[in-house]
Amino acid sequence: MIFSPARSGRTGATKNTLDNVKAVKEVVINVVNYDIVQQMSLSSSPYDSSIDEFVKAGLTPVPSEDIKPFRVKESPVQFECKVNEVIELGQNGGAGNLVICEVVKIHINEDVLDENGMIDQHKIDLVSRMGGNWYCRADKNSMFEIQKPITTIGIGVDQIPEEIRNSSILSGNDLGLLGGVEAIPTEQEVNSFNAPGGEKHQMAKSLLNKGEVINAWKTLLK
Repeated sequence: MIFSPARSGRTGATKNTLDNVKAVKEVVINVVNYDIVQQMSLSSSPYDSSIDEFVKAGLTPVPSEDIKPFRVKESPVQFECKVNEVIELGQNGGAGNLVICEVVKIHINEDVLDENGMIDQHKIDLVSRMGGNWYCRADKNSMFEIQKPITTIGIGVDQIPEEIRNSSILSGNDLGLLGGVEAIPTEQEVNSFNAPGGEKHQMAKSLLNKGEVINAWKTLLK
């Protein structure tokens, strides 16, 4: 895992996190969900190194099993890590420092697991850091799934007929879906398909929005 505690944009000073990493060579990466986002933000205040940020943020320290730093009890997933390397990207304000870690143990709160023992993305309710004061909450309104092409090899956008590839209606995402099939439907499959009425590209786009990629192909080739 990699994270980057940047230098202060105002003073150029390094953060306590980076100083601790260099001193101990071990870290815990605690996943932040919506339940603790305000406490996490409070802990990022520029406290003096003598101040216990667990106390200030009201979070609970839990002893790690294989490393020295404590874990955050309230975090749904905690990674105990050994620091392999620190790459400094500059000395001026805002400069990043890449901390490259090896995960040696993972702790997962079972309350965020589904019936198959996998993390339920809705239960875990993660947040992500954006720019300035902005964060993003990964809830049902912002999440979507894309099947990973792990066991399949798509034909690629380059194999889509030029007339379709240059469509003014189909987007790059649409072409990505079309290029993800392993084979273009055969002429026999196209001829036996009852395509919906209307302009072909518009109808294909509608089918793609429903996840009906093969039927979209057949419509385009009809």
